[in-house]
Amino acid sequence: MSKDTETARKLYSDEDILKLLRETELHRASGSDVSMACRKAGVSDATYYNWRNKIGGMGRSQLSEMKSLERENRRLQEIVADLELDKLILKESLDFLKLKE
Repeated sequence: MSKDTETARKLYSDEDILKLLRETELHRASGSDVSMACRKAGVSDATYYNWRNKIGGMGRSQLSEMKSLERENRRLQEIVADLELDKLILKESLDFLKLKE
């Protein structure tokens, strides 16, 4: 596909998303419907609803805490995966040693 025919896709930081959600809510408070508010903010309705479900109602501190917890969760998942692999290797080694006896 050429660059001209590809759909442009913007990446937003969590702070940008929070700002756009607030902006959209302000448009809605002034009487706009969701579609019009999203159009003014430059996002689709689906994107707005996904963002609202993910981080709607959070403040900056809650958002940074959520990101911190997500990083910690990924780190712990990696540790568990490594331990499971070690356990599997030890079990296979034990089974091999039992067969040699």
